[in-house]
Amino acid sequence: MNKFERVYLDIKHKIENGTYPIGELIPTEHELAEIYDVSRETIRKAQKLLLENGFIHKKQGRGSTVLDFNRFVFPFSGLVSFKELQADQNMKAETRVIRNEVVKAPDFLIGKEGVTENERFIYLLRTRIIAGEVMIIDEDWFRCSVVPSIPSRVAKNSVYEYLEGQLDLDISYATKDMRAEIVSELGLELMKLTPMDYVIKTDSFVYLEDTTFFQYSISHTRLEKFHFQEFARRRHSIK
Repeated sequence: MNKFERVYLDIKHKIENGTYPIGELIPTEHELAEIYDVSRETIRKAQKLLLENGFIHKKQGRGSTVLDFNRFVFPFSGLVSFKELQADQNMKAETRVIRNEVVKAPDFLIGKEGVTENERFIYLLRTRIIAGEVMIIDEDWFRCSVVPSIPSRVAKNSVYEYLEGQLDLDISYATKDMRAEIVSELGLELMKLTPMDYVIKTDSFVYLEDTTFFQYSISHTRLEKFHFQEFARRRHSIK
């Protein structure tokens, strides 16, 4: 085993047992080199492994902060409500409804999926709070022709449970686009991040069983609390 691997494993162990608490800085590169009696290059390699495996986050001029390595799995391919995600992973979270109002069709949707400029949508803006911090911002646009209204108590609890149970809608599938982006102004305001921070942005078009488009959503997710998981199977040619 290389020196940097031994250093990596020891620091990893100290993070896992709480010697270096979540949210706190680990010793500096210079201090670690003295602690382990190795070169700073060895420490850099060990830190690179810690970074790649989600144990620390490095910021220029601020050192390396310990991340919460007990992350929640975010299923990218599934069509799962946040309430269902909470239940599946025993996640203690709070939903706050910032906006719930009828708006004109947003410009970026006009002309897509048959949306016209005269249409109305219900716009929901909600934050998902975990351990006192906003970790997810969800923006949703629901077509009023399909979803006439969403009561505030429903917006705070589970919209899909209401749509399927009360409105008897048959929610079927979605197309999604996921990418890492510099945090938006909305994220700066609600997540209290810095202009140099990145979030995962997921855009979704959601459809009913009869292929009717009824919802567009944008989810802004902080990187340090979730990891994204997909099931993949190789497609073999038929012989």
